[in-house]
Amino acid sequence: MKDLLLITPPFTQLNTPYPATAYLKGFLNTKNIGAFQMDLGIEVILELFSKEGLTAIFENATQNLNSKTQIPNSKKKPNSNTQDPNLERIYSLRQDYINTIDAVIAFLQGKNQTLARQICAGNFLPEASRFEQLDDDPETSGWAFGSMGMQDKAKHLATLYLEDLSDFIKEAVDENFGFSRYAERLGRSANSFEELYSHLQNELTYIDTIALQILEERLKQVQPKLVLISVPFPGNLYSAFRCAQFIKKQFPEIKTAMGGGFPNTELRDLKDKRVFEFFDFITLDDGELPVELLHNTVCHTEQASPEPSRRVEVPLKRTFLLENGEVVYKNNSTQPDYKQSEVGTPDYSDLLLEDYISVIEIANPMHSLWSDGRWNKLTMAHGCYWGKCTFCDISLDYIKLYEPIAAKTLVDRMEEIIAQTGETGFHFVDEAAPPALMREVALEILRRKLTVSWWTNIRFEKSFTGNLCLLLKASGCIAVSGGLEVASDRLLELIQKGVTVEQVAQVTRNFTEAGIMVHGYLMYGYPTQTVQETVDSLEMVRQMFELGILQSGFWHQFAMTAHSPVGMFPEEFGVIPEINSITFANNDIQFKDKTGINHDKFSFGLKKSLFNFMHGICFDYELQDWFDFKIPTTTIPSDYIVSCLEREDHFATKPSAKIIWIGGKPLSETFTKSKKGNSWEMMQLTFHDKRETVEISLEKDKAEWFINTLELLSVANEKATTFSQLKTGFENQFTSSVRYSSGEDFELFWYSKPLNTLREFGLLVI
Repeated sequence: MKDLLLITPPFTQLNTPYPATAYLKGFLNTKNIGAFQMDLGIEVILELFSKEGLTAIFENATQNLNSKTQIPNSKKKPNSNTQDPNLERIYSLRQDYINTIDAVIAFLQGKNQTLARQICAGNFLPEASRFEQLDDDPETSGWAFGSMGMQDKAKHLATLYLEDLSDFIKEAVDENFGFSRYAERLGRSANSFEELYSHLQNELTYIDTIALQILEERLKQVQPKLVLISVPFPGNLYSAFRCAQFIKKQFPEIKTAMGGGFPNTELRDLKDKRVFEFFDFITLDDGELPVELLHNTVCHTEQASPEPSRRVEVPLKRTFLLENGEVVYKNNSTQPDYKQSEVGTPDYSDLLLEDYISVIEIANPMHSLWSDGRWNKLTMAHGCYWGKCTFCDISLDYIKLYEPIAAKTLVDRMEEIIAQTGETGFHFVDEAAPPALMREVALEILRRKLTVSWWTNIRFEKSFTGNLCLLLKASGCIAVSGGLEVASDRLLELIQKGVTVEQVAQVTRNFTEAGIMVHGYLMYGYPTQTVQETVDSLEMVRQMFELGILQSGFWHQFAMTAHSPVGMFPEEFGVIPEINSITFANNDIQFKDKTGINHDKFSFGLKKSLFNFMHGICFDYELQDWFDFKIPTTTIPSDYIVSCLEREDHFATKPSAKIIWIGGKPLSETFTKSKKGNSWEMMQLTFHDKRETVEISLEKDKAEWFINTLELLSVANEKATTFSQLKTGFENQFTSSVRYSSGEDFELFWYSKPLNTLREFGLLVI
């Protein structure tokens, strides 16, 4: 028995839990508040995609197909007797799917790895339309799977197999189904609650029935007083309401509350009373303090003051509720929100960590990170340190309130989570991780000799020098994602992105050369964007992929949100918003761009070209080849990105720059060097790392000083040495020497060939 039950409703991710409930449970632990969490989405998926589950699905489909002369949701005329050939094929192969599903799911859970060979050999998985996208060209298919390997190829094939089944479920069983969303349409731009409310009066869908059976079992097991349902996306909203509806009907003594990303951004103007037929409370923004106060209200006040009218008098934080028949917003607690150092370590207990499913939708190593592998989610900083982008919700607290977490605290939390989950992979889900904090986290990881893999979202700042990227790589950083957005300097300035295309190219090159993969968020259709700028943006992206400095990307069409500068001040950006009455959700705003350009028509060509670029092919295609309508010729020179990389400024090392040595202690050997009758002692230093060996030769006295100095520069030392301090130490050492009585030029030593060699081998300036 627990006071609270935390639920993530269907569906979010197959491969790893969405972290909101784990964050909340970690906080509740610090308050000794008992809570149980569940990812209802993955539990429904595991029920569906099992031998028993598929048997039931095909039986249900049989009833549907026998009761209709056409496929459910088909666009064919009602009197058509022709069934969709793909649906018919899957149905005909139903026994093959039933026979293989348990083995495939176990393989994707990492429990049956030897199955990879059988999957790759062919004739094991039944194949339908999703397999048509496979490339039979050994040259191009070899690119992906040569880089990724047999296990990943098998995962990709198994993913196509699951996607075929998903198509069948949507067509023949439940039209709302999707692996990472359910009935998403009902949650998108729902200014009114009417349509969603109407659907909630309908009979339960097939997926609803399974979800509510699982929920009922858990409610009986946990016996909570308060159920908290976290709704991160529109694709979770319908199921959240279904769960709350079920609780109200079957367990009326339990209180329900909604929080998470969707209400934080969409429900700030909530007015519809009918919402509170399902939920007693809806909280906004950071959930820790609101949830603590709700717990006090429901679990403590209830015992002393059973009357509902008295219960709501307890102080609340950013909470909607129904009071005297009206929707009211309570923010009457004077207690400040908790600092990030006070919220505790995310707690992943209760979740079925061994049962998540790794899938690979696209055969691209970078792109697969979002769906492949069990990643522990953490945050380096609350909010965004930049906070200026005009398309972003910078007026809301989750962006506006920037608060970094100390590097030591972060790595402490990493170690705690590793001990709990046994997983050493971390995805830092920041809006934009701060470069300075990333540096300190990397140093702390190296000092503790942790073996971890991690990736995060960034801004393509100049701070990400080649040396900093090498440090991040050494600490386990495998990938970064960041916004190139419109790839146009005019529009980047209008967005107030704070970067240029040239800067992005140089930074992505630095990451790539360090062995860190890069994903680019791309945008089209920004206000005032011209057709020419869209074409030129595609050319910029093409060149970056061809040069190998971008490995993955995704085109997003610009969406105007109510809480962004564009949404709040549309006249400044040349757009005309559609004004609707808001009683429920308010985020995405429909608008007209004064340019009159239909940006929708570019979607297919942009995404198709990018799909090919991510597979390392089709760089020689004309841009016109991607579109079925006439586009202008690009104005971007074919060597534009190459020239950006050649123009990089090379500044002298700043006196305050930190000098770090991430290598080991060298082997040394003394020898004598002679020239024109003079001889002097030299020392050869041999450095070994995991991949190669480097040898340098220095005058013996400088070599001895340098060996001692490397210990001082070692990453193990918490107090870093600056370039200025290093220079002073060198000059003090050799100015006092009789041989160097006139002084020795440190810069000549620092920029000498031997030292330049070591700066590519672990002697880093950060």
